[in-house]
Amino acid sequence: MEQIITTLINGLSAGGTYAMIALGYTMVYGIAKMLNFAHGDVIMVGAYALFVMFTTTGNPLLGLVVAVVLCVIFGVTIERLAYRPLRGASPLAVLITAIGVSSLLQALAQMIFGAGEKKPVFYQFGNVTIFGISISLLTLITLIASAIIMVVLSLFVKYTRTGRAMIAVSEDRGAAELMGISVNKIIVITFAIGSALAAVAGFFMVWKAPNVTPILGAMPGIKAFAAAVIGGIGSLPGAMLGGILMGVVESFSSSNTYTAPYTDAIVFAVLILILLVRPSGLLGKKRREKV
Repeated sequence: MEQIITTLINGLSAGGTYAMIALGYTMVYGIAKMLNFAHGDVIMVGAYALFVMFTTTGNPLLGLVVAVVLCVIFGVTIERLAYRPLRGASPLAVLITAIGVSSLLQALAQMIFGAGEKKPVFYQFGNVTIFGISISLLTLITLIASAIIMVVLSLFVKYTRTGRAMIAVSEDRGAAELMGISVNKIIVITFAIGSALAAVAGFFMVWKAPNVTPILGAMPGIKAFAAAVIGGIGSLPGAMLGGILMGVVESFSSSNTYTAPYTDAIVFAVLILILLVRPSGLLGKKRREKV
């Protein structure tokens, strides 16, 4: 029983990290109606910023602040230079551009830092005992931080003027413009928030597994995108639910000797099964196309 609870908590912690990344995907899609496949590489940018700052100053929290700022700058710049000129282009053109931006960021990281792993040495947290169950303190910190971020973001979107403007742009961009909402400003804010969340997720990822490579964000980005699809692309609660579900499935699969080698296959098999039953995702809404 203790092992099951520990595995569940580890899964919730990993799922919270996936959810933070998935929120970036689903917000951009919900508001800008595009899939930003370079989002995973923004995580990599933040991870290298964290590595450099920790190596030079030894302060991981300062590294987190710098990583967030740098990721926001990168996210906003990518939107301005790569995506905004294609605002009226076909989805295929935007998708190819996103893949190109992803490859460009990976190539730049390899040119600057090399293709090898960088291994920052962070302070290692011990375990804490809760109700007789030993749990990693870092896992608990990740879980709590993820929960706080999700609650704050949900309240921001629901109760602030900017959040309501995001909802309006997501529902009907043309009507939002007629109401005086600056669509470009809202999309920039969306990219900034998504990029900041990617930096925070990268912070916890690197602390758990301290190695940084140019392709660090590739697989987490794909899994987070799958989580957003599972929950219902464009739905913030769906992204959270999808991320948590993916983290739990991954944790239980990797903890079993027989299923551990097939963890990724099992995770994506769950994605396929859910979409067969719910093509729009668990919390997604069916959209009618206007003709």
